[in-house]
Amino acid sequence: QVQVVESGGGLVQPGGSLTLSCVVSMVTFSNYPMAWLRQAPGKEREFVASISWSGRKTDYADSVKGRFTISRDNAKKMVMLKMNSLTPDDTALYSCAVHRRAYEDGERASFDPGYWGQGTQVTVSA
Repeated sequence: QVQVVESGGGLVQPGGSLTLSCVVSMVTFSNYPMAWLRQAPGKEREFVASISWSGRKTDYADSVKGRFTISRDNAKKMVMLKMNSLTPDDTALYSCAVHRRAYEDGERASFDPGYWGQGTQVTVSA
């Protein structure tokens, strides 16, 4: 059974930074694209960022482009999301997700979550 566990959320002031981490218990982790998704209260879940199985390609939502950076460490079976210049609009429950199909880029338009975790809360407030 695949387990996805996120950590690193918290309360941060506007303009601040946070780094989220996700550990995946999956033997074939390195073969799958990964993504971060988020859901704010009263809103639909939305795509934040993704990284291809190889790590060579990344994709970002327009709202976070230039501020967030996604990366992966296949040896540790981890995915990270470095978030800078946070604003109150970034407040949400952030979840890490595994794409359903191996050996794909997993861009925003085609990302299809197969597994995801419980999420970690990020609150941006003064």
